[in-house]
This record gives sequence, C-alpha cells and structure tokens, in this order.
Amino acid sequence: MSTNISKPFVFWNECEFKDLGKGVKRKILAYSESLMHVEVHFEEGAVGDMHFHPHEQTTYVLSGEFEFTIGNETKIVKSGDTLYDEPNVLHGCRCLKAGVLLDTFTPMRKDFIK
Repeated sequence: MSTNISKPFVFWNECEFKDLGKGVKRKILAYSESLMHVEVHFEEGAVGDMHFHPHEQTTYVLSGEFEFTIGNETKIVKSGDTLYDEPNVLHGCRCLKAGVLLDTFTPMRKDFIK
C-alpha cells in the first residue's frame, strides 16, 4: 500500500497521537493523495501558531472553545462550528476551553506523514 493512501478502515484507537508540544497533539486519520482528515487535541491555553500552507482546509470544532484568526478576522468558535481556510492565508488559534478539532485538507498534508 502506498504511503500516500490510508487503509480503507481507520480505527481511532489504532491511530497514534503525535505530541506537537505546548498542549497540542494530533492523530492522522484517513487520507489519500487528494484528501486528509486530522484530529487535533488542545489543552486549555494551548496555541495553534499562525501559519499558512498551499492546502485548502476546513476545521470542524468537535469540542471546546477557540479564538480563531483567519486572515484579518478573529472570531470565537465552539462545538459544532466550522471554519474554512483558503490556500496560503495566514491562520491560527488559541484554545479557550480544552477541545478537539477535525481538520480536513485537500490535497493531503504529505509533511504530516513523513
């Protein structure tokens, strides 16, 4: 199986966390060359540093509360809210209440599976 495609069934308890430091960790879920799901866990007060990348990204807030900045706009989001990040637009967040995000990227983030 190519390293650029996941198994047809990806079980959460079989995915390993990668500790990104400073209260943030992630699990790579299902992916292919053109699509990737990533679950990101934040402790209260943790920061997702401002960054940009050439991928389109949507973020679904599974739990918690976050202050998100996308481009020049900052909003508070919580469970059930969704965000869209255009390619190459600066974005990041600060976790106000411990929570979990589900990020979807297109194309996949090859840098995440190295």
